[in-house]
Parts: sequence; structure tokens; C-alpha cells
Amino acid sequence: MRRFEFAVDRRHAHAVNEVFADLRRLRNMAIATTLIAAAVTAFLVWLDHPWAYLLAVAFALGAVTALWVALWTPHRASIEKLYADGELVPTVVAKADSTGIVLLALVIVSKPDAAEVRYALVTRKVRALPGHVARVAERVPSVAIRSDRAPRPVGDRFLAVSVMPIAWGTRDSSVIERARTVIVDAEWQLLTDNLDLADKVHSASAKRLLLDPHQLPDELGF
Repeated sequence: MRRFEFAVDRRHAHAVNEVFADLRRLRNMAIATTLIAAAVTAFLVWLDHPWAYLLAVAFALGAVTALWVALWTPHRASIEKLYADGELVPTVVAKADSTGIVLLALVIVSKPDAAEVRYALVTRKVRALPGHVARVAERVPSVAIRSDRAPRPVGDRFLAVSVMPIAWGTRDSSVIERARTVIVDAEWQLLTDNLDLADKVHSASAKRLLLDPHQLPDELGF
């Protein structure tokens, strides 16, 4: 796995990193849900009816689940950990307009123990890209964020795959340029050659499109 080490600017990341903002919203929603579910549970118990106790159990389980999410999110929200653990991947601007910027990335979606390495084109829509020019084919080095939504691993591919630009973690343009040079030209070229597939990828439910291993450049191991 190709990792990229750099000093994360936490103040900058907290201000512009949309992954952190999404996780913060998730935590706030989980806290609100916990409080509401707990209040409803207490009210149903206060009613002291058999049917109310059945509903109270359901709301209590909901409160416990939401509380777990609220407690789990801060650990998931460590920007330094996400950058340190994520694989450095090539990403380019596929579309930029008043509604936002669509990024197209090349990411390995197979799990480490899978029998076959599978690459996919992945898209992500973002609001801003500090440190970059919002123009088509702009090279945006990023790290891949992979996870499984299910409690237990399912299959040999990650269910959820996204990308997080290096520029969301640093203001230093030399760091971004260094990350660009680590990624081989063949990977950048593959993305540039497939810019016309961005709309197809972005319209897919999983926001990704598996690539034929035999059509990948030799630099990627085929």
C-alpha cells in the first residue's frame, strides 16, 4: 500500500476538510437522536401500559445504538489517522461548476486478502479545493478511505470507498506537489483518458466503476 506522510495542519483541516465536517454532523445527529429516543423511552415507561413498554424497549435500543455512534465517531474522525492509514491515490477534477467539483479517482477496491487486486474509478463531489485550480484534469493527490458498512466483512471488496484530497490537510503547496510526483504518470494518464466516464461513475449507486484488469497499464501490475 502506498502511503504518504506529511504534517497535518489541524486548524486548516477542521476549516476545510469535508470528511471531518460530515463526521461532525453524524456525531451531532447521533447525540440528538440519543436524547430524543431516551426522552421518548422515559415517557413511554411513565405511561405504564403494556403496549407502551414494548415501544419503550424499541426506543431504548435506538438510543443505545445512537449513543454508540456518537461515541464511535470521534475515533473515526481523527484526520491524522485517516491520512496516515489511507493509500495515496491519483484524483483529477472531472467537472467544475457553480454546484461544486466532481473528482474522479483511481482506487483499489479489493481487500488486502483478496485473491485478485481490483481497481475502480471512483467519484466524489466536493464544495471546494483549496490549493488547487478548479479546472478539468487538475491533478489532486488524495488518500483513499475504504470501509464496510456491514458489522462483519462481506465479500472481497470494500462496500464504501471514497477519497480525501491531501489539500484538505495542508496549506503547503510543496507537500501537494510532492504527493503528485509520488504517483506514476501512467495512473494520471489513465484518469485523464477516462474523464468522459465521470458522469457514468457518478450516477452509479456506489459512485464507482470496476475496471478490467487486463486493460490496465503495466505499471499497475498487469
